[in-house]
This record gives sequence, C-alpha cells and structure tokens, in this order.
Amino acid sequence: MDQQREKFSSRLGFILISAGCAIGLGNVWKFPYITGQYGGAAFVLIYILFLILLGIPILVAELSVGRASQKSVAMSMDVLQPKGTKWHFFKYFAMAGNYILMMFYTTVAGWMIYYFFKMASGGFVGLDKDGVSNVFGSMLGNPGLMTGFMVIVVVVSFGICSRGLQKGVEKITKVMMVLLLLLMLVLATRSIFLEGGEDGLRFYLAPNFSALKEYGIVEVLFAALGQAFFTLSIGMGAIAIFGSYIDRSRSLTGEAMCITFLDTMVALMAGLIIFPACFAYGINPDAGPSLIFITLPNVFNAMPGGRLWGSLFFLFMCFAAFSTVIAVFENIISFGTDLTKASRKKVIAYNLAAIIILSLPCVLGFNVLSGVQLLGEGSTILDFEDFIVSNNILPLGSVVYVLFCTWKMGWGWDNFMAEANSGKGIKFPKSIRFYVQWFLPIVVLFVFVMGYKSLFFS
Repeated sequence: MDQQREKFSSRLGFILISAGCAIGLGNVWKFPYITGQYGGAAFVLIYILFLILLGIPILVAELSVGRASQKSVAMSMDVLQPKGTKWHFFKYFAMAGNYILMMFYTTVAGWMIYYFFKMASGGFVGLDKDGVSNVFGSMLGNPGLMTGFMVIVVVVSFGICSRGLQKGVEKITKVMMVLLLLLMLVLATRSIFLEGGEDGLRFYLAPNFSALKEYGIVEVLFAALGQAFFTLSIGMGAIAIFGSYIDRSRSLTGEAMCITFLDTMVALMAGLIIFPACFAYGINPDAGPSLIFITLPNVFNAMPGGRLWGSLFFLFMCFAAFSTVIAVFENIISFGTDLTKASRKKVIAYNLAAIIILSLPCVLGFNVLSGVQLLGEGSTILDFEDFIVSNNILPLGSVVYVLFCTWKMGWGWDNFMAEANSGKGIKFPKSIRFYVQWFLPIVVLFVFVMGYKSLFFS
C-alpha cells in the first residue's frame, strides 16, 4: 500500500516540520526552568555542548535510518537489519516512547490553550500573586476542565494530520513555525529592553561555574543530557519518520545542523524572554514547572501592556506545543499504516480514542490520583511519564540508533555513510567513526548510569 510514499513539497517544509517536532514545550517550558534551577549560563553551555557533540550525530543516524528504509520506526529496522538479527524488537521500545510522550504532552498543551484564552480575556487582570497561583491550582484541581482542553488538542492535531502530509501537516506546521519565530523575536526584544532586566541577562549569559558545585556536576550533566535529547526528540523515531519523507538530493548532516540550530535558537530566545522579565520584576526564575504558569503571569501583570504581551506569549506556547503534537501524531499514524496497511483515516480513528484514554492518568494525577507519587513525595504521574521518556527512552534509544548505524552486526557503518552523505551539502566525516561507534554511546550510558545513581542513591 505504501509504494507511493507521500513526500514533503519542499526542503523548507522538511526542515521546519522536523524542527517543529524538536521545538516544543522542551524549549519554552522545560528549558528555561531547568536553566533557572541549575544556575543559568553554565548549564546552558553544557547543554549546547551536548547538542553539538551528541545531538547532531544521533540526529544524522536517525534521519539516515528513516530515509534508507522509507518507513517509520515500526518497520525501519525490519527493512535494514541483517538477516537473523533482532534489531526490529527496538520498534516496541520506540513506539512506547511516542505514546508515553503524548500521554502527558497533550495535557500540558491543553494548559497552554487554557492560559491563552484566560490571558486574552483579561482573566489575570487585577490578581495578586496568590490570585495568580490560585488560577493554576484551581485548573489542576478540575479534571473536567483539563480533560476538555486535552481532548481539544488531540482532536485538532489528528484533524490536521487527517488532511495528509503536504496539505495538513506541512501546510499548517509551516505557518505555525513562521509565526512562532516572529512572536519570539518580538517578545525577546520587548523583554531585553525592560528596565532592570540586565541582571537577568547576566544570569542567563555569563557562566557562573560555582553553581555546578552547588548542585553536583553529575546531576547537572544528567539534567543537560536529558534536556538535549528531550528537546531534539531523538531516540524514539520521532525524527526518523521525516527522513522517510525526503529525497536524496541533500546530505543529512547539513539538515541535522539546520534542525539543531533552529531548535537551539528557540530555546535560547525563550530564555531571553523569560529571565530579563523575571529579574526586572524581582521574581525568582528557578520556580520549576510553575515558572510558565505562575511566575510569568505575575510578570505580565506587573508589565505595562501585560495582557497583550501575555496573550502573545501563550499564543506562541500553543504553536510550540501543537508543532510537536502534530509531528509525533504523524509518527504514530505512520506506525499504524506501516504495521497494519490500514487506511490513514482508520488508523487516526483508533489512535484518537487511544490517546485520549492514555492521557487521562496524567490529567487525574493532579487531582483524583494525586496520591500516586511514583518518583517520591510531591511527584505526579506527569513527572513519572516525563522521567520514563526524557531520562530513559530517549538516551537509550539514541544509543540503539548509533550502534545500529555503526556495528557490522547492525545496518553497518558503510551503509550509514552512503545514506547520510547521499546528495549535496555538508558530509558526515568518516574520520570520527571511533568517536561515534564507541565514545558517544559510552558517554551517554555513563551519564545515564551516574544520573540514576545521583537520583536514587544520593
């Protein structure tokens, strides 16, 4: 059925949509608060280092597997693996990662829509700090409200995917990504020039390595590694699918660098929006996940024209969230069509119901199931689902992709190099084989193991 696999209409479409998968709440919700928690610029430096040294090679590997196989992760290793090997079992691990990511991502995306309407309608006007905090608390305590917005996210995103790759996913995501980048430029410019924002810029851009001692270098490395993989969505086939939708006119290293650059720029711009504003209005930037939902509405309340700036901010948050949801849903749809040969519409219908049901534990984890604290006191089901994906599936899946592309008993280095370097553009250097095959997986696994040690045995 999939002989005539649909393709992107342009290179720009591929880069914007692949970046759109990478660009999401990891950049604008998670990155700023983790940066705030781990001391600012020193953490940013380590994070960027991980993106360059680990992120780009793994991104090239994942895109290569997708393009060579012309399949999603559900069938890509079945197509490429040597006879008698068992690499195809990875599909279950990777597919689980996509579903678990959507089990909590749809809920947080729903929060963004709710906050956009709340901000735009003046729902925060005149509220003090306790009032703003109560808005977030009352939303979390209302399972019906959160379920409603989660369902909107799922239905709208699958609705866009149902129009097909070019007419739905590519057309809508292109517009959202361009608007997102424009909105971020406007908001970052506004924030940078706020009176009193200089300290925020210093905190964000001037490294203070003493902060690393305070938290422990291993914990910071673990956080930076998890964030680098989370923000690029590498290791679970979410990016590989877009490799399967492009031709061989361009080599993949340059494309991976473009995706990483766009993704990193959005994360850095999110910090330029948030940190100067927090410091300008005397609000602590290390507030954790509540940074976006409690800290920033307080900032916008104190800011002249804050209702407009706050509305624009949550509008771009919606775009960031939807770009990732649509991209991962496209991957999930591709699993179904590759595995079952069923029609796109039928696969969407089944998955629409499945994702709504699977997302309910995260919604209920803040109210009805708030007693379920799998990662210790004060944690939620969302924290547990995020931990499974960010700190386990993404780094371990990335190691599998690297080994599959470099080992003789896998797809193999020569096949990988031929695919990655097919077409014009920047070539993947053959001279770094030892680094990619041995050093890179060892670094990822070392930080992974030490991170577990610091989490559970400190």
